[in-house]
Amino acid sequence: MVNRDIKGLIYDIQGFSVHDGPGIRTTVFLKGCPLHCPWCHSPESQGFKKEISFMDMKCIGTAKCGLCLKACPEAAISLGAKEWSNINEEEIQHIAVDFDKCSKCDGWPCADSCFPGALAISGKEYTVGEVVDRVKKDMEFYRHSDEGGATVSGGEAMSQFDFTLNTLMALTEEGINTALDTTGFAPTDKILATLPYVNHYLYDLKHMDSAKHKEVIGVPNELILKNATELAKNGARFQIRIPVIPGFNDSDENFKALSDFIVSLGSAVDTVQLLPYHRFGDVKYERLNRKSPMPPDILPPSEESMKARAKQLTALGLHTVIH
Repeated sequence: MVNRDIKGLIYDIQGFSVHDGPGIRTTVFLKGCPLHCPWCHSPESQGFKKEISFMDMKCIGTAKCGLCLKACPEAAISLGAKEWSNINEEEIQHIAVDFDKCSKCDGWPCADSCFPGALAISGKEYTVGEVVDRVKKDMEFYRHSDEGGATVSGGEAMSQFDFTLNTLMALTEEGINTALDTTGFAPTDKILATLPYVNHYLYDLKHMDSAKHKEVIGVPNELILKNATELAKNGARFQIRIPVIPGFNDSDENFKALSDFIVSLGSAVDTVQLLPYHRFGDVKYERLNRKSPMPPDILPPSEESMKARAKQLTALGLHTVIH
């Protein structure tokens, strides 16, 4: 029986998503991930607790607002730099956030007082029922979209297993097509428990060398590969996702091993998605007062190299796309 009162911690719900599974989808992004991929472009997804971020471009200045200065009980917010605003054609006195002083107090009064949204909390609790109600608002899009529906993503959605399973069950009860975006790093019995309620798995494969996988990402890959194999044996449908990271997994040797493994999954694989590395997440690290773990000299792969990898996989009979 579905428990629609279970709560999960979510950092975003995105409607009209076209890259998180087939058709038009609503993607539910859960917080928390046991992997530590240095190229992660959503650092707000990594932690398992709520956290605050500051987007200075949204700050309208203390002359027009400044409410957060009084709201913070730890005096972690003070006057910051003055900057010229081309939008308002005036100099704005921004705030400065001392993240070390921030106690992550209950209620987050600083963010509540910030009506422009410059201070924002990453992470909000939802019940399963609330998520389903939100997803159902987009039903009209799903009806006019081939296999459109809802995708439960992360972070790593399996890290909040009870919430994820009950959400998938509830969506299935409503007749909504479901996808689960996962790293595959979860107990096998739990990931197999989702199978009756998942139409597509968006399954990440990053590197076939387990030692290299653990060195860079923090966990080995044996469980990930085992779970993919077990899901395929039991009738799962996959969109395999490969982030292409220069200097990490873009070698001929690794792509040969990846393609061999994907082929071994047989007809379970509908599509292989190649995801070229980008640096769009760098600004998000800044908003969280963190430094991107990716060296600044790592650049996105060339269009030519991406096309070559796609051609390599296509030659093996794998429907391959670049996103």
